[in-house]
Amino acid sequence: MKHFIYCTIPGLRQQDLAQMPHLQSLIQGGGNQRLTTSFPAVTWPAQATMLTGKLPREHGVIANGFFWRDQQEVEMWTAWNEKIEAPQIWDLLHEISPELKSLAWFPMLSKGCGADYICMPKPVHNPDGSESLWCYTQPQSYYGDLLESIGHFPLQHFWGPLSNIKSSQWIMESAVKAIHDFRPHFSYIYIPHLDYAAQKSGPDSPAALESVTQLDEALGQMVQGVEAALGSENVVWIVTSEYTITEVDHVIYPNRELRKAGLLEVHVQDDGEHLDLDSPAWALADHQFSHIFVKDRCEQTIQKIRELFSGQAGIAEVLTGNERDRYAMDHQRSGDVILISTSNSWQAYYWWLDDSHAPAFASTVDIHRKPGFDPVELHFDMATKSIPLDATLIKGSHGAPVSDDSQMGIIVSNCSEILGGHDWLDTQLCEHLVRAISTSQDA
Repeated sequence: MKHFIYCTIPGLRQQDLAQMPHLQSLIQGGGNQRLTTSFPAVTWPAQATMLTGKLPREHGVIANGFFWRDQQEVEMWTAWNEKIEAPQIWDLLHEISPELKSLAWFPMLSKGCGADYICMPKPVHNPDGSESLWCYTQPQSYYGDLLESIGHFPLQHFWGPLSNIKSSQWIMESAVKAIHDFRPHFSYIYIPHLDYAAQKSGPDSPAALESVTQLDEALGQMVQGVEAALGSENVVWIVTSEYTITEVDHVIYPNRELRKAGLLEVHVQDDGEHLDLDSPAWALADHQFSHIFVKDRCEQTIQKIRELFSGQAGIAEVLTGNERDRYAMDHQRSGDVILISTSNSWQAYYWWLDDSHAPAFASTVDIHRKPGFDPVELHFDMATKSIPLDATLIKGSHGAPVSDDSQMGIIVSNCSEILGGHDWLDTQLCEHLVRAISTSQDA
């Protein structure tokens, strides 16, 4: 019986293979092909697209967070699996046979998904405001087994200024144990390590290149563990980029621009200026794009925003109305205006015009309260013992549509039949894997 291990690695590039002898060794019997990630090329949408074979207009994952207009609430990084509106690989495998078992190890939006075995961070929020380490698992008691055998998931190393290889090592070590214990037919493992240094220091920085070497060592250990459990002849490996990270030397602040245009309002509180979500317009910024939500979808305001950002440095496209169809972003959850960056620029969520008026959470690692993604959390200011408020520190980003070879990802496998000898789109992977898994069980 064949076991399919599918790993997605943000930031993995074709040229990185030269530094990855363990990965090269793994694919000697197979090979590699180029892979194009659909827009928006950021974590939640990229994973949802790979898992469903659909684009945002069908799966509904339009960014790394959502704005729920009816509740006037932003939800960042907490959503459960029901937010994905299309069947995923494990659902499709169960339709073929309930006996086809799947493992979902750390993909975002996996809490409550249809996989048979799941692990995903889910810290316990204590009454005093502190957090206790914990993970959501299926079976529910399985995190206790992991805790006993390898210790707590090192959440502090998963994101923020302490991000390092330890989080990915834990993910891979725990996945090896789960694969040994449950022997699933299909396993999806999210390995985030290349995301950190490439954004913080740039994709070609010494730190980013070192992270490639670190990851390869950890991959070698995982491969050894999985193949010891299942037998090397029984494992089909598929490793793909989620997206690539490009060098950036420019940042734009959509919310500041909206504020200066009289379209964004704030609430002044004791700890600084807070965004008023009932403003005429505001932007949920996410790496190299943003969704601008317009109150009552006012056409006059939409046109004013279009004029405001058209031709601005760092902005490649301003999409309104049916133009959002160009990237299958015509979903009710999408913003009324979508701003897309040039490949050398990214978009910061800041709305304050003076750093002394920034809300208190801006200088902390607080992925849930910030209405947008903040990669500056990877930095730490020793002088203030806090996260700096300098978006120009960021040297790498992603999310914009693939426009040249530097943004192309890669798919590698130890099985040449999986690759098929052609370039891939991320939308093609789900159907292809489901067919390959089900066929292998019939053989």
